Amino acid sequence: MPIRPQAYRPDCPILDLGDAFYDRVEAATFPETVLRFRNDRAAMEVGLDSLTDAEWVQHFGRFTALPGALPQPLALRYHGHQFRQYNPEIGDGRGFTFAQIWNDGGRLMDLGTKGSGQTPWSRFGDGRLTLKGGVREILATEMLAALNVPTSRTLSIIETGEALERGDEPSPTRGAVMVRMSHSHVRIGTFQRLAYERDEAGLRKLVSYVLRVLYDEPGDDPVRLLDLVVGRTATLAARYMAAGFVHGVLNSDNINVTGESFDYGPWRFAPTWDRGFTAAYFDHQGLYAFGRQPEAIHWDVMQLAISLRAIAESEPLVEALDRFGDRYMAAVTDAILWRLGVTPRGADDDRALVQNVERALRATGAGIDRFYLDVFGGALPDGYGEPWAEVRTALAPYTPRKDRSHAYWSGEPCSMLIDEVETIWSAIAERDDWTVLEAKVATIRAMGEALA
Repeated sequence: MPIRPQAYRPDCPILDLGDAFYDRVEAATFPETVLRFRNDRAAMEVGLDSLTDAEWVQHFGRFTALPGALPQPLALRYHGHQFRQYNPEIGDGRGFTFAQIWNDGGRLMDLGTKGSGQTPWSRFGDGRLTLKGGVREILATEMLAALNVPTSRTLSIIETGEALERGDEPSPTRGAVMVRMSHSHVRIGTFQRLAYERDEAGLRKLVSYVLRVLYDEPGDDPVRLLDLVVGRTATLAARYMAAGFVHGVLNSDNINVTGESFDYGPWRFAPTWDRGFTAAYFDHQGLYAFGRQPEAIHWDVMQLAISLRAIAESEPLVEALDRFGDRYMAAVTDAILWRLGVTPRGADDDRALVQNVERALRATGAGIDRFYLDVFGGALPDGYGEPWAEVRTALAPYTPRKDRSHAYWSGEPCSMLIDEVETIWSAIAERDDWTVLEAKVATIRAMGEALA
């Protein structure tokens, strides 16, 4: 097997947690395995880019174990609040952890699946993923990575030859199996399950695992863990806002403890700075609307704090949790300045600039992506009139963090609004034309290079 040995470093630290944290499962057997997407840029980070297509399909479509990695897939156990209702009967219902590999930056990456078959936690589901869902995962993860949002990456999409019935899209529809690469799949809901079961020993073991393996820190201090999670999730919330992204389902089982976004279902990008914009058609109360995402993520982190009360004093946990707001404000300022393409000047000036930008975007209904393209580097074009006067004044003393020499800046903004998502899917569904998707991924990556 042509895995690059100098780059490929598999490991299995999750096994140290023990059988109480997961169930050993088998992948489904699919009628076909047609490779549709392989992310060699992500694969290169863990030494898997040299796999042949046939080997790729064998590992990520048939789930033959990778050398030295987990001998058998693991369906993780967790609970969670789903739209603020506690559910103790969930877990990995259509996915599993397939491998753990150290990347070239010294971070442990999980290879997790979606659509790989039923597990003990499938309940009434078929354990499958639609091909359209897989395509949407590609688009979400590529776009978010380019916009500097901490996110899982879509490593592989393989079409399975199955016809799936779904109530929320035209059926039968094509099936697929996905592999994502993410820095852990330990969720807030993983801690909630242990607290619900009054398993203090399990909580301590999980705290130690997360600190040691995922944060590279010694010890087993729950307060330290909460403080780290507060910082990471505040940054995630901030970067969602700067990207104009709406995840759609910010349940506590969808928030991992390393602050990386993952599991993309009804996501959308907001066309304008509309705080009430929602992604999920079933989010009738707007609980996870664009402007409420920081509040939603803070609420989820509060559930982690509540879970940790079984093994820590309340007061220091509350103090750590209360730092979320200040950390979010600092992070959203940094994130918007990054997207404006300017170098920070100082806390007061930076906050004032960001407030002026948000106010003008709300008042004018200007397109988010159009605005960021036009203003990158701090020069607001003449076409922006009186409603933008305060932004123009606030921007004046700022210096660019990067020039506009990249070809991306002379074209149209790279957006990912719902109509384009549907157009990309239609080309695949109606003509099996993957060139539209491939071209979009190339455009997104060019934007990422221009912004980086």
